[in-house]
Amino acid sequence: QVQLVESGGGLAQPGGSLRLSCAASGFTLGMWSMSWARQAPGQGLEWVSGIYSDSTKIDYADSVKGRFTISRDNVQNTLYLQMNNLQPEDTALYYCLRGVVNCEGPVCDAFERGPGTQVTVSS
Repeated sequence: QVQLVESGGGLAQPGGSLRLSCAASGFTLGMWSMSWARQAPGQGLEWVSGIYSDSTKIDYADSVKGRFTISRDNVQNTLYLQMNNLQPEDTALYYCLRGVVNCEGPVCDAFERGPGTQVTVSS
């Protein structure tokens, strides 16, 4: 049974940092491309970053480029998102998605994801 469990969210001040984790079970993470996406209140799912199974390709949304870093540990079956210089507009529920490097809008909804972890950026 495929399971994705995100963690590491919380409250951060503007300019602060958080590191999100996505623990994968029920499948071999190293065989799958993965992404992070987020959903702000009242908005659709927004793709944030993606990474190939072997980390040879990494992509970021323009809104997070230079601030967020995606990585993976295929031995530990875990996906990460290091978020630096957080801004209030980064406030959202963050999900890891299985099987996609990049997606847009409603297409992102088609991919398996966990329950999400809440990130709130506020002073």
